Amino acid sequence: MHALHSIFAANKAGSQQGIYSVCSAHPLVLKAALLQAKQDQSRLLIEATANQVNQFGGYTGMMPADFIAFVKQLATEVGFTPEQLVFGGDHLGPVCWQDLPAAEAMLQAEALIAAFVAAGFSKIHLDTSMRCADDPAVLSDQLIASRAARLCQVAEESAARAGLTGTLSYVIGTEVPPPGGVSEMEQGIVPTSVDSVQATLAAHRQAFINQGLTAEVWSRVIAVVVQPGVEFDNTRVHAFDAEKTKALTAFIAAEPGLVFEAHSTDYQTEATYHALVRGHFAILKVGPQLTFALREALFALAQLEQQLLPASDCSQLQEKCLELMQAKPGYWHKFYQAEGAKLLELQFYSYSDRIRYYWPEPVLQQAQSRLFDNIRQLAVSQPVLHQFLPQHALPESTGDLVADPEQLVIRHIQLVLARYAGACGMRGKQEQSS
Repeated sequence: MHALHSIFAANKAGSQQGIYSVCSAHPLVLKAALLQAKQDQSRLLIEATANQVNQFGGYTGMMPADFIAFVKQLATEVGFTPEQLVFGGDHLGPVCWQDLPAAEAMLQAEALIAAFVAAGFSKIHLDTSMRCADDPAVLSDQLIASRAARLCQVAEESAARAGLTGTLSYVIGTEVPPPGGVSEMEQGIVPTSVDSVQATLAAHRQAFINQGLTAEVWSRVIAVVVQPGVEFDNTRVHAFDAEKTKALTAFIAAEPGLVFEAHSTDYQTEATYHALVRGHFAILKVGPQLTFALREALFALAQLEQQLLPASDCSQLQEKCLELMQAKPGYWHKFYQAEGAKLLELQFYSYSDRIRYYWPEPVLQQAQSRLFDNIRQLAVSQPVLHQFLPQHALPESTGDLVADPEQLVIRHIQLVLARYAGACGMRGKQEQSS
């Protein structure tokens, strides 16, 4: 974790340095991230949430060790050095077991933490901010902190058993956005107050002491999750305003060893990402925007295919997506309160991108493979590509054939990643060394 500490120390010293966190398990998103980091000669932070990956498989079907092996295999395929990878566990706590009484949910969370640490995850987000079945309506900072300290102790014990004592870093916080995004964004999102951050830190420091955790363990708490005033829902994005976080920036600047971690930074502008990093929001998490870009490119290729082939030969990717989402509404029905054309718009195009949960389904994997095969056989020219994916066409060489469809999708995802890399000072390093 020395590399992360160096990045954060430089950030606190006034350098435009940070790190973005890729929160996705989709292989094309991960390949895009690996290729972007390879191009930038930078570290790559990849995180798995408790919903995606856990001791029961999560919605990806992968346990923590499976996920790390999966990413490392992709890294080998694209020629990215695995030693440059940092793995983080996101929202590690009772989130998947909130319908259980707290005692039972916390036992599951302990097993979750132990599995993540044993697998090799070294950045651990201790997230106990959610209510369990028998909890009060509002959890106090003290209760959240005591549960986080309990999970931290489990992590330390798991690291010791694996011969990894002293290697873990922790992220804490009580004002944590829900994993997966919100269905309806509040009006006028207010950044976390300095008083709230102070209370959070004080509660966690005391809870760590009460749990018997040492000062050395506390020194490896690297970041606090706060609300910087960024969020998105199905159709709107709440933009970051650096003026409203001046007090937060000044406060964290004086806290040795600590930076802020910003969740839900998807869909902000390039200037906003730079401003966040300058304000010591040195960890920028992105997830839905990456699969949004994935879907955007896949649907563009599907529309291109429909223009050039008879319907019977097409992959019917979009139609099969809709059929699957209607047959299995569990991932979206609580988030999309609409009917008719508006519901279809949200199912396909929402910023929350609930369609991301369906891509691993065999029927969509088969449709994607057929789509890619069709595009390769069509040998699409640059002028045709320009109609559907103009960002990736080369008008000055319109006679050339387009790139492989998988590479087009990856390049489209990289358009998002490149903005994050630039804001975190990664692209500049690559340019200076080339």
